[in-house]
Formats: sequence, structure tokens, C-alpha cells
Amino acid sequence: MKQSVRYQRILILCLLSISVLAPIFLVSNELSNFSSSSGDKEFVGDLPGIKFKTDSPKLNAVQQELGEGLKEPVLVVYKDGDSINSLVDSNTEGGTSNRVIERKVSETDYDVNGGNQLIQMKNVSAPSERKEQLQQPTEKREARRGTDEKVKEGKDQVIRAKAYLTFAPPGSNSHLVKELKLRIKELERSLGDATKDADLPRSALQRMKSMEATLGKASRVYHDCSSMATKLRAMTYNTEEQIRAQKNQAIYLVELASRTTPKGLHCLSMRLTDSYFSLQPEKREFPNQHKLNDPDLYHFVVFSDNILASAVVVNSTIFSSSEKEKLVFHMISDAINLPAIRMWFLLNPPDQATINIQSVEDFEWLATMYGSALNMQNSRDRRYSSPLNHLRFYLPEMFPALNKVVLLDHDVVVQRDLKGLWQVDMNGKVNGAVETCREGDISFSKMNTLINFSDPIVAGRFDPEACTWAFGMNMFDLREWRRKDLTAVYTKYLEMGMKRELWKGGTLPLGLVTFYNQTVALDHRWHILGLGYESGLGRGEIERGAVIHYDGVMKPWLEIGIGKYKGYWNRYVKYDHPYLQQCNIHE
Repeated sequence: MKQSVRYQRILILCLLSISVLAPIFLVSNELSNFSSSSGDKEFVGDLPGIKFKTDSPKLNAVQQELGEGLKEPVLVVYKDGDSINSLVDSNTEGGTSNRVIERKVSETDYDVNGGNQLIQMKNVSAPSERKEQLQQPTEKREARRGTDEKVKEGKDQVIRAKAYLTFAPPGSNSHLVKELKLRIKELERSLGDATKDADLPRSALQRMKSMEATLGKASRVYHDCSSMATKLRAMTYNTEEQIRAQKNQAIYLVELASRTTPKGLHCLSMRLTDSYFSLQPEKREFPNQHKLNDPDLYHFVVFSDNILASAVVVNSTIFSSSEKEKLVFHMISDAINLPAIRMWFLLNPPDQATINIQSVEDFEWLATMYGSALNMQNSRDRRYSSPLNHLRFYLPEMFPALNKVVLLDHDVVVQRDLKGLWQVDMNGKVNGAVETCREGDISFSKMNTLINFSDPIVAGRFDPEACTWAFGMNMFDLREWRRKDLTAVYTKYLEMGMKRELWKGGTLPLGLVTFYNQTVALDHRWHILGLGYESGLGRGEIERGAVIHYDGVMKPWLEIGIGKYKGYWNRYVKYDHPYLQQCNIHE
């Protein structure tokens, strides 16, 4: 019994072994047959040697770029119908060629064995039409940056909305009125101080659309076009009147500022005057006074009541001169400013040059002989009525020992050596000046704009087309002046002008008639005008000038002076001087 059970167990184990091993044998046999028949033994043998790389493979169709010098991709917005996934590659070494890499469904290839769709990338050159399409959006954006169409449109909408508001009954609080007021407030806030479309915020366009919709509602309510036109004309007239009043006020304020002494200059004058009277009388004299009447030296005459202005004229002339020891300055001021100006030059002596400073009251004979003429100037503007302006017509009597002098206004800066003026051939004329009658010049003027040629006496003596010239830098031959007695001519014309209106105020019209046919033209580079107002003078033209003139009301020592021209004047002011610092006078 035990023997039979053991045989049964052995039989069962054998059957189990056969059932397990037989499938393994059959499968391995099939595999060996399959590999030998397919001819891919090399492929199976190479499987263990495959190495997996972490780097992404390179596309053969795309040219590889180096890391340096990469540029940002160009942003392109495509319309419907354009090829998908188009990329613009402009990062070639020369930056001159573009390639467009396109992927199109119609150009796809298929793998027959695997059945997988392969996308083929191809390089094609960009056609000219594509380049134009890509350039157009950029050009349009650049053009829109400098325009102001939207700004003007927004302001027009505000004006229309305000006009519609005036049609509403007084005290009306209807929904339309509230909406108009709200739109006006929103749009004005969005427009702000913008002058170009590029300055507008993003909300401005949306608010303009809302305003346009509200204006459409208002036009349906207030549809009377004639009333709207009348209202807009009234608003235009009122606006023009406001602009005219603002311009007149601005002109008045500028004129007022030009006549007002800055607080710093007033402080400087007071300090210098106090210091001057604290000096002993013997210490108030200038050296080298024996040179004042030497006709062989270079004599300059300056009439001024401004300390800094007169200092700049003297400093710039000395700095530009090659023979400083031959320079002689005759400065004439009024009694009030004389002590301050004398004290300034005592503290800051003019190097090797000679200077003498006098007051109008020092010429006692002048008041006796010509006092009535000097006091006849009744203009409210001190620039026209001040004796300092009219003393230039009495130079031969003031300096009887001199033969030639150069007259410099106190609002000029000298940039070149002026000794060449003494070599100019005057041809028997009295006045050497730069003419201002060339059309196109900044300082262009004509005789008929300064002189009243409707008067028969004036029309019979002067030519309205005669060339004009400028005061500010003039060479005068005093010998010819005395011989022709032009001071008497000036006095006669001054008296004629007081009886009837023959010319504008100031000294220039009187100079034009006094020195009529007695003026020789100098090269225009001797005297450059136009720095005292917005003349548009260029830097090159200014720096070529021997003398630059701040003619006009915007003087460089005033706050209203033109900043781009002040530098030529500031370089000759000693801003580090203790008195200037104490009076808070800075550049």
C-alpha cells in the first residue's frame, strides 16, 4: 500500500515537471527560429550597448546658433491663412538675411512601416511680400508715436460736451446732464497734460468711446445745429479773448521783470556802497589815471548802472585782448550806483588795464548846455528816458582829447580781441556799425518800422529803404564827429520829435537819423545780436562773434534770461566772491 502511494506521487511530480518545462522549451525554440529567419541578429545583439543621451538631438534643417550675440525674437502677428508655426530667424552673423521656417500639413511625410506622421522642417527664403507685411506694423506704430490726433479728438469731445451742457435748463439734474458731467470729468483726467497720442493712458481710448456714445445721446436730444454752431462760435470768441488777455499779461510781466532790480543785485549794491564810504578818500582813487587822455591807446566807453553787467564787459574785454596794458575803460554811471561800481573795481582791479568811473553829475557843463534836451525824454520806460542812454550822443564833448573810441553797451560779452577796430578805414564817416538790413537775419529791421515816413519833413530827408544798423558795439571817429557837429544834429531831431511823433522811443531811431549817411558797415561777425530773446541763434554763430549782445528784455542777470545763452555771460562773473555769496547770487 505504501509502495503504491509513493509511485503515485512520483508520477504526479513528473507530470508537473513536464507541464512546466515543455512550454519553456517550445517558446525558446520558436524564438530561435524567429531570430534566425528575420536576419536582425545584429539589432538584437546591439540592444545592450544602446546609450541614452540627455541632450536633445539637433535638427538638421535648422542652422545651429552660437550662444553669444543672441537677439530677441521678432514679434509677428499672423492673420488667418498664414502658414502655422512660422518662425523668423534674423540672427545671422551679418544681420542682413532672414529665414522663415515653416511647418505645413501638406508637406508632411509618412513612415510606411510605423505609420507615424513625421513633420518635416524645411528652410525657405522669405518672399518680399512677407517682409513688407512684417515691416508695416512697426512703421505704423512709429508713425502713431508722433501724432496727436487722439489728443485733439478727446479735447474736441470735451468742448462739444460742455457746449451741450449749456443747452440744459438752469438747475437741471437729468440723467443726461449727470452723464455728460461724468464723461467730461473722466476724459479730462485721462487727457491730463498729454500733447501726443503716445502720452495717453490706456483708459483714454475707452473713455473717448464712452464720451462719443454720450454725445450721440445728446445730439438726439439737442438736435438744433444752428444753436450749437452759435454756441461754439461764442465759446471760440471767449477763448480767443482769454488768450489775448493772457498774452498781454505775459508781455507786461516780462517788461516789469526786465525793469526790476533783482534782490541779489540790490543787496550787492548796498554792501559795496557801505564798504566804499568806509574807505579813506585817498584809497578811493584808481591807478594809471595819466593814460585816460592818451589817444594812442584803445579807449572803451561803457554807460551802466549795473555792477555785474559792467564787470562782465570789462572782464571779457581784458580776457580777449592781447595787449591788456593798452586798454582804457571810461565807465559812466549815475550818482546812486557810482559808489558801488567804484568799490567793486577797487576790490577787483582790471589786471593791467586802466579804468576810470565817473558820474553823470561830474560833467557839469553837460547839464548847462544840454540839460533841457536830456530832460525832454518823457517816456515811462527808464531805458528810453535815462540820461545814461542819451549820453552816447555827447561823446566828443565828454572826451575832447580822444580821436577814436569804441562804445560798448553793458549787456554785451567780448569774445575776440577788438584792437582790429582801430584799423578799420572809416572813409570819412563817423560811425562804424554792423548793419541789420539783410533779409533773413535775426535782427532784421527797416527804417520805415522805426521812423514815421508819413510826416512830410521825414519823407523828404530820409530814404525808407536805407539800411539800418545796431547800437551795442560801435566805433566812433570823434574828429569827424566834431567837424560835422553831429551833436547839434541830434539835439535838433530830438526837439522835433518832442513836438510831433516822428519815430519810436529809444536811442536807435535818433541814432539812425543823426548818423544818416555817416555810417560805415562792419563785418557782421564783429557784433552778434539776438541773445536777449528767443532768436534761435546757433552755438557756432555765437562763438564766431567778436561781441555778442543780449539785446532785448531777457538779460542774463535776470531770472527771465534764456538759459542756453547765460553760459557765455556767467563765465566772466566771479560767483565765488564773498560779496556775491553773501547776497545769494549764484549761476
